[in-house]
Amino acid sequence: MASSLLPFDTLLLASTSPARRALLDGLGLPYRCEAPGVDEDVPDGTPVELAVAALAERKARAVWKRFPTALVLGADQLVSLDGQALGKPPDAATARRQLDALAGRRHSLFTAVCVLGPGFLVTEVDVAHVSLYPLSDAEKDGYLATGEWQGCAGGYRVEGRGQALFRAIDGDRTSIQGLPMLRVTRLLREAGVRFFSNG
Repeated sequence: MASSLLPFDTLLLASTSPARRALLDGLGLPYRCEAPGVDEDVPDGTPVELAVAALAERKARAVWKRFPTALVLGADQLVSLDGQALGKPPDAATARRQLDALAGRRHSLFTAVCVLGPGFLVTEVDVAHVSLYPLSDAEKDGYLATGEWQGCAGGYRVEGRGQALFRAIDGDRTSIQGLPMLRVTRLLREAGVRFFSNG
């Protein structure tokens, strides 16, 4: 059975993240990716939950502005350690500092999703709590050498080799991967998408 995107002409993922694409692929919906191309800076002192929600909505709006008859799915993710936000490290040295701070610690991962289309706008934030093992310098260097840190808040990826970093995960694993799929499917249904339907 097919799925219906009515009343929208297409579904757009405002992201080029391979992890998000893999999660959305699992729904079997027709969609395509569009890079949002937005400034990801937020004012200093913005609470992490508000910052990540604002970024997800900013990405969705940037794509929807170009495709106003589409249903757009935007997302963003920030790590919070002791109330301080950690975003995507721009280089390996920053990723190393993030791993140094997170190793052996429990922290929170905020993942926001925004679904936007004609007459529909909802933004929600999912929170997962994760703990990393204490890591030796050799382990940190070895993990950074995999390159998995690139494009990932906190400098790690829960899929792939990064699975070995985690001592405990409390929350939705798909949220940690980049899209909280329970929320995504509920919001798509609320927007009018019908799953397992020919019309």
